Amino acid sequence: MKEKTIKWGIIGLGSIANKFATDLATIENAELVAVASRSQEKADEFAKKYHSKKAYDSYEKLAKDSGVDAVYIATPHSFHKAHSILCLQNKKAVLCEKPFAMNLQEVQEMIAVAKENNVLLMEALWTYFLPHYQYVLNIFKTKKYGDLKELKADFGFSRPYDTKSRLFKKEVGGGSLLDIGIYPIFVALSTLGNPLDIVANATFFENGADSECNMFFDYGNAKAYLKSTLIKETPTEAIFTFNDAIVRVNTMFHQPSTVTIIIDNKEETIDFGYKTIGYNFETEHFNQLIRDEKKESDVMTFEFSEKLIKTLDKVRYLIGLEY
Repeated sequence: MKEKTIKWGIIGLGSIANKFATDLATIENAELVAVASRSQEKADEFAKKYHSKKAYDSYEKLAKDSGVDAVYIATPHSFHKAHSILCLQNKKAVLCEKPFAMNLQEVQEMIAVAKENNVLLMEALWTYFLPHYQYVLNIFKTKKYGDLKELKADFGFSRPYDTKSRLFKKEVGGGSLLDIGIYPIFVALSTLGNPLDIVANATFFENGADSECNMFFDYGNAKAYLKSTLIKETPTEAIFTFNDAIVRVNTMFHQPSTVTIIIDNKEETIDFGYKTIGYNFETEHFNQLIRDEKKESDVMTFEFSEKLIKTLDKVRYLIGLEY
């Protein structure tokens, strides 16, 4: 029996939406049927590019479209809560781009609305679903190389400071922490869990958005050194030091990458043969949740999303960053 085709809508048509739509086209029994922008021209252009049947000039129109099963929210961070709730109240399954929202209170509101309406909601933190990252998680869980003693994860690149760019707009959650610092923090939480203590410091742009954030997570028997920066290029690796081996997720660790195992100075690199940008893995998981009539992911759980945003809130408090 053919699997139910999941009909998708996309709200917010920026660069991530383009990547998502590209990979959606590679998935069997999934179809892009509607897109929405504040600009009809932009919606029409995006719809033509990705063969969407409908293009709306308002998010409300897409949310009310009875032909849409699921909506991918790709608007700036500060709009995630409102746009997710809009879709949830219209009984649409919601896959909302990370960070889920601006703070714990907003995330809890979103989860509450999802439960009230008995509709599926998941934070789109794609790294969790990538095969190379699942491979590393399995090494950690099975203690293949013993206990994890130290983690180093960084994410950094340099962009010209531009207050017109979403990346630098503090009022929409711009800055290094929410945009890219979430990834090193995700690595720590998905392996070592909640730290016993956090130390953090940051530098800031003229408008108050954080330009760089350095974090130390103390786990007692393990340490995590985490960094995000918008002012310099960094290796953007995740390096796990176990008792018996070093496991390195190579550059751009958060997206399709390779994994190098180092034992006694001998290196072996594993290539996972990625053929897509990588958004298809989380989307296929989400599609199956819909088919199985699930209301919460068993991978990216509400509990984990709450843990993640709580940690981001804690770091923001420590560095004195307020939105």
